[in-house]
Amino acid sequence: MKIIERPSPNFEPRSAPVDILLLHYTGMATAEAALERLSDPVARVSCHWLIDEDGTVYRMVDETMRAWHAGLSFWAGERDVNGHSIGIELVNPGHEWGYRPFPPAQMAALAELAAGILARHAIQSTRVLGHSDVAPERKQDPGELFDWAWLAARGIGLWPAADAPAMPVTAEAGLLAIGYEAATPATVTAFQRRYRPGRIDGVIDPETARRVGQVAFAHCV
Repeated sequence: MKIIERPSPNFEPRSAPVDILLLHYTGMATAEAALERLSDPVARVSCHWLIDEDGTVYRMVDETMRAWHAGLSFWAGERDVNGHSIGIELVNPGHEWGYRPFPPAQMAALAELAAGILARHAIQSTRVLGHSDVAPERKQDPGELFDWAWLAARGIGLWPAADAPAMPVTAEAGLLAIGYEAATPATVTAFQRRYRPGRIDGVIDPETARRVGQVAFAHCV
């Protein structure tokens, strides 16, 4: 994997161990626009890694440092998600600029990069997350076109099998057990983007509830 150094000044020392891998899309028209913004000291945003659609990988902030990619966020009782996470931005115009599938070259580069990150840090499969997981009220990325099942098949992240056991709780309790801050329609929508991309309406129907139970069980074993 070829890595291009594109350092960002937007970082600070960590005060917590890394235990989350957080995936984003850039949501900008071009890769260069995203690189420029993530390097702009006025913008005060950054990430550790950026992967272009052709699979080119850029290192922007050293993993030992705290990058600024999660913003106002929450997961499993923790509000300093930046302090606990490594952030990867995937070049994609996002829902505002023409959201599209993530190309095979980009996904292959992500799988290789993420495997290395998981080898370097104690990150459980249940803590490979999307930005919308930790900020469901304001973020949609990486979105419903991101292939979480494909990534999980390569040992990165979680995708329960169709016959996986489910926790015998209400969907609302299950969402809290998974790590979401509250069981709101926005949280249900974020869950569906991640685990039921064929239906994204924020409504807990029987199939969404079943999948919540499966994911909750995986988080609690």
